[in-house]
Amino acid sequence: MSASQNSQPPVIVTAAILVIGDEILSGRTKDKNIGYIADYLTNIGIELREVRVVPDVTDEIVAALNALRARFSYVFTTGGIGPTHDDITADAVAAAFGVSIDYDPRAVAMMRERFSAEDLNEARMRMTRIPAGAELIANSVSKAPGFNIGNVYVMAGVPTIMQAMLDVVGPTLKTGTKILSDTVQAGMREGDIGGPLAEVAKAHPGVSIGSYPFWSETGPDTNIVVRSRDPQKLQAAMAEVKRMIDACRKAG
Repeated sequence: MSASQNSQPPVIVTAAILVIGDEILSGRTKDKNIGYIADYLTNIGIELREVRVVPDVTDEIVAALNALRARFSYVFTTGGIGPTHDDITADAVAAAFGVSIDYDPRAVAMMRERFSAEDLNEARMRMTRIPAGAELIANSVSKAPGFNIGNVYVMAGVPTIMQAMLDVVGPTLKTGTKILSDTVQAGMREGDIGGPLAEVAKAHPGVSIGSYPFWSETGPDTNIVVRSRDPQKLQAAMAEVKRMIDACRKAG
């Protein structure tokens, strides 16, 4: 019996990202948060399963949030918690959870660390409105906090602020068995290896094998990426992928 058969089954923790904002959908703002969060979660053992982008429309935010939080271990939202009238994420999250929302004394205290009483105007005070029962996520960049309620983590859309918030959130999350990966450059076009690669994938259930075409200095090429939570299965599948590549090169 192999070591992998003796080991405990992998712990799988899943996540989704909900990106909120008309500016993302219109193309005026280019999202820089999805890739960062995906890398971060992968590195700590959380599997990102879905990403959605919704406009600044309360009903659409509520519907997406309720769908995602029911399906995944965690949901991370970005955007819509600023000081302007179209920053409606906090209200939408409160509606999704069926709780009230009001100025939070803890959030007000955080904002007073940066702003004088005169500068803490009505617009900035909007950023201290937090759904009832939520915990705050500290913001070392601009002080306006994010928040966590249930399995939902609400963070800023500005990348530097989101990253600071994620650094606070990350150590508190339950993590699972990390997905390991290995990559080999085929030196051939994707279409030349598609059939044999499918056979390798079929022979290795429980291992994810993907092909990613790109253009190298010598012309069309393909990277093959093998992923698994089991290091032995990963090693076995990658060995067969390399044998397949060698066979295709000799046949060509």
